[in-house]
Amino acid sequence: MLSRCLSLLLSAGTALGAIYTSFPQLPTELIFDFIVVGGAPLPYLATKLELHAAGGGAGNVVANRLTENPAFSVLVLEAGPLPEGLNYSVPFFQSYLRYPNPRDWNYTTAPLTGINNQVQQYPRGRLLGGCTSMNGMQYVRGPNSDYNRYARVTGDPGWSWDSMLHYFKKSEHWTPPTDGHKTTGQFDPAVHGFNGLVGVSLSGSPLGLSEFIPRSLQVTQELPDQFPFNLDYNSGTPIGLGWSQNTIKNGKRSSSYTSYLAPEFIARPNLHVLLNSQVTRIIQTSQSPKRFMTVEFAENREGSRHRLTASKEVVISAGALETPKLLLNSGIGDETALRSFGIQTLVDLPDVGKNLSVHVGFSVNFFTNSTDTQDSIYLNETLRNMLLDEWIATDGGGVLGWSSSTQLSHWNRLPDSLFETFPDPSSGPDSPHCGAGPSDGLNSATSSGAHFISAMASLVTPTSRGTISLNTTDPFDQPIIDMASLTTDFDIAALREAMKLSLLFLSTPAWDGYILGPANNITNATSDADLEAYARAHSAPNAHVVGTASMSPRGADWGVVDPDLLVKGVAQLRIVDASILPYVLPANKVTWLPPLKPATTLPSFSRRWA
Repeated sequence: MLSRCLSLLLSAGTALGAIYTSFPQLPTELIFDFIVVGGAPLPYLATKLELHAAGGGAGNVVANRLTENPAFSVLVLEAGPLPEGLNYSVPFFQSYLRYPNPRDWNYTTAPLTGINNQVQQYPRGRLLGGCTSMNGMQYVRGPNSDYNRYARVTGDPGWSWDSMLHYFKKSEHWTPPTDGHKTTGQFDPAVHGFNGLVGVSLSGSPLGLSEFIPRSLQVTQELPDQFPFNLDYNSGTPIGLGWSQNTIKNGKRSSSYTSYLAPEFIARPNLHVLLNSQVTRIIQTSQSPKRFMTVEFAENREGSRHRLTASKEVVISAGALETPKLLLNSGIGDETALRSFGIQTLVDLPDVGKNLSVHVGFSVNFFTNSTDTQDSIYLNETLRNMLLDEWIATDGGGVLGWSSSTQLSHWNRLPDSLFETFPDPSSGPDSPHCGAGPSDGLNSATSSGAHFISAMASLVTPTSRGTISLNTTDPFDQPIIDMASLTTDFDIAALREAMKLSLLFLSTPAWDGYILGPANNITNATSDADLEAYARAHSAPNAHVVGTASMSPRGADWGVVDPDLLVKGVAQLRIVDASILPYVLPANKVTWLPPLKPATTLPSFSRRWA
């Protein structure tokens, strides 16, 4: 069906917008007002631009909103292909979309000095919809105080929680779980929306969770101070344990591609998407004021370089790793660094590629005596095929219609005693320092045939800051990705305390007779030194990287973009992705989407370019 729809679109020529797979298919007579580079996620982008795809590809949202105005012609340039195949639609199969993947950038990090100099894989989506097409689909907005901090740091109240909540709700389409169970007491309808484009739902059709869920909830009664029950962690006050929410609609992944580039939108005559087109440079087109309106791109390293020019704006949404690389290759960045590569400095912005912030953590795993965990689906091909048949026959129903990542999530503050030694990096007393998601399984196939229960120990307020820098001047080479995880004393101390909380969660009487023992030697780590050594051996930076083109107040001599996300010192060049966030949100997975400043809304574009 998808291929048939695409064929119809491609045959429509200029009569309709279309998804093109190569540059020669693009009609030569088209003139574009806006060129959008990529569709990377912008953590928690729910704004007046409705950039909320919970982990969403912000570029696709921009294109959707702009083309509501028939006077605007928009081209989206996507480096990768379409997210085709069941693994990109079946929520439970998200764990199969792992590195290496032909629809992934397949990054590797620089040696992680805080994690025993390990070089680690770092997956990022290189396909239409970006990471929203292949992430774990967890939908977590983050604390209200973090948005208020964005407002303070930028001097712009449009970034505050009160300004943004309406747009979170407006973009959201809350959907009942696929099994139709009663959800009273599992979420707060008052803080959700029911008429937007992005599907959000609770898990349905639990398999083997008859013990796991009630035991987890029992922990909130046994240790209410450490793990209070939270009706809805997306209310702006996330502390506690609550039911996980996912970007799933009727048992299928809801991505920025399926939401904002759905057939009714791609059929617009003014919306065009060109796949397999990696942007190599943004080219300066005028000096006073400085403008970068021409986009250079190619299908691959050996392919011909093509150029197109926007008449109104270029919007970069390439992600927190590719956006700074693209800016640097375009001559926008630190003059000294650019000179070392022989690149002429066109705009001296020293903070390009700096201020990288990312969560860090690892999974705590225990054997369980249950044989009814999610592991059964990965280990039993016959069962998996039976469930897939059910999912297909019911158009999204059954166990496979919900995410395998976690059914419950908890967000915690660390002990006050820690802040007798360190300043508190959180945004306020209701903002968590660490997060964990208990899960009945490892979320991947295992060779032992055993069954597990696991919980993440994750630091979500890191003080370590990394960098993205050029490795070569070839735009098809990966940048140097220095995450710098666990390189501050606070971060290792905080992760150590997060480990203690995860172990505490799994050691209460609620788990008596269910947990058999540790799946590794974590219980041998009893001293702080042991816990630190364990953390440095097993941790990894996760998918929530931000900050590499950070926003700052208008007129500030630091940062990369103003609060309206226009690049400092440049006219008509805007960045709309996670790179603009000065602090990483204490929120889970790549399901965020930060609020876009009102000036980047469609009405703002319309007023500017009317």
